Amino acid sequence: MTESFKQVDAKQLNSLALAYMGDSVFDVYIRHHLLALGAVRPNQLHNQAKRFVSAKAQAKVVLTLMEEEFFSEEEIAVLKRGRNAKSGTVPKNTDVQTYRYSTAFEALIGYHYLLENKERMETIIFTAIRLSEEQKGGK
Repeated sequence: MTESFKQVDAKQLNSLALAYMGDSVFDVYIRHHLLALGAVRPNQLHNQAKRFVSAKAQAKVVLTLMEEEFFSEEEIAVLKRGRNAKSGTVPKNTDVQTYRYSTAFEALIGYHYLLENKERMETIIFTAIRLSEEQKGGK
């Protein structure tokens, strides 16, 4: 990160602020991934991105990785904080539990991004991409 950014204490931020950051970071990685696959038409990009960035896809990734004990204790704590955050709204196409796990995933990405834990953040993101692609192939 460049010096023009003021350092943010990720450990003190509320979970919704972490999720706000994580949503954007994850979106950039997904967009890059899709471009690298050769998708170039905006409608095509949008439709393909949905299978990675939807609340359902993100919740599925979190639950799968929790089952596999992929996360550290510190990450589990961040996920729990994200899951328990009360946003006051839920998107119309998902249930509350799915939305909360999606928020937890985004909070964890934001947490690692703001702590500049790029290697771990990318491990989580690339694992999420792989899992989402495997689930697509399994349908």
